[in-house]
Amino acid sequence: MVLGRAGAPQTRYAESNLGYVGYQVFGSGERDIMFITGAISNLDAIWDEPSAARFFDRLSRLGRVIRYDMRGSGVSDPVPGRNMWMTIEDNVDDVRAVLDTAGSNQTVVYGDTEGSLSAIMLAAVDPARVSALILVNAVPHLERADDYPIGATPEAAEALSRQYVAQHGTTGDMLELTAPSVANDPRFRSWFTRYQRLSIPLGLVKTTFDWFAEVDVRAALPLITAPTLILARREARFHRAAFGEYMAQHIPGAEFHLLEGADTLPFHAGDFGPTLDQVEAFLTGKQADVRGDRILATVLFTDIVGSTALASSMGDQRWLDLLETHNRIVRSQLDRFRGREVKMTGDGCIATFDGPARAVACAVEIVEQVAAIGLDLRAGIHTGEVELRGDDIAGVGVHIASRVMSQAETGGILVSGTVKDLVVGSGIEFASCGTFDLKGVPGEWQLFQPKIR
Repeated sequence: MVLGRAGAPQTRYAESNLGYVGYQVFGSGERDIMFITGAISNLDAIWDEPSAARFFDRLSRLGRVIRYDMRGSGVSDPVPGRNMWMTIEDNVDDVRAVLDTAGSNQTVVYGDTEGSLSAIMLAAVDPARVSALILVNAVPHLERADDYPIGATPEAAEALSRQYVAQHGTTGDMLELTAPSVANDPRFRSWFTRYQRLSIPLGLVKTTFDWFAEVDVRAALPLITAPTLILARREARFHRAAFGEYMAQHIPGAEFHLLEGADTLPFHAGDFGPTLDQVEAFLTGKQADVRGDRILATVLFTDIVGSTALASSMGDQRWLDLLETHNRIVRSQLDRFRGREVKMTGDGCIATFDGPARAVACAVEIVEQVAAIGLDLRAGIHTGEVELRGDDIAGVGVHIASRVMSQAETGGILVSGTVKDLVVGSGIEFASCGTFDLKGVPGEWQLFQPKIR
């Protein structure tokens, strides 16, 4: 039973001169932020990926975010005929139509990867409308020229075009170039290939890539007058740092920062902290409040009750098959409720959430769905400070969540008082289970069980 989840923003439509353009608006604040990315975009499907949801959640703390799908992409109208694109000016007109419909007279323009082409042109042709320009992993022109030695050779560009077609919607092999940190993550690859299919059809992939390779906005760079921030990744293989350095040399007064890492996929496959730290400092004039590798998170522990006895009675193969089904259920619910899998423990899981209400709702769904395949779980949830250690987590917050789980009965879910206090207003009700001594944790702890209606 679902206890509640934060929904994705409503998708609306703006009428441009050549069709309808889908867009979303979310967040609030003293500034508007127009986020522009490339053709691999689908306003609705993006929210199925937890790292993207976390990226946009943090970006929306800096202002009212406006996003759209380019015509021919995602939920927007197709472009007539077999051509994916017409001109860069048409794309800029679409951006203006979205801004007009959203009631935005002046905006920060955030151009990410291929979206930087339209962002640069808008800043150059309509400077009164652009209060600031942010270019992340941007490429002003892909192909090499006599005065542009950093570009790709025609042969390399053609090989990349063929590679894009070969992997689109099937293998996700381009992640090795754009997001190597998750290139071998089966869950992410599965989501990404579906996201590609929902963005543009296979028949238009080569047209799209070739359009991107040919567009050249270098002449617009010296005309930009808005304060400009340029960010690039040091080890990037496709949206290379050399492109960022070139733009910094040609946009008057531009601020350039080279960040560690190689991920350039929009929202950076989860590694977006350094990027948005720089964006926040640029927009607010203040350094982001970053506390090293320690964050506040809601930690979920689950455990299969009696797993050792079950494995012995069922035999290895039957147990492994059942465990794989358990893992699929857990991962599907983590995706649904924006949880981040830390690890599968062999007889349960550890996950983190950026909101305790989603953690509780996720735990309820996991316990109920796993019970339907004949496994009994118990779960514990606590919100506290955790230490990030690569992909793993540590610290007292993790220890407490584990101890809370150990107090749960078969089929039960227990949460700490911190969780209960933080979900006030969510509609989730709790029953008190009393006060407990948690092994290795000082003091007495009140634990609560969500009431399932």
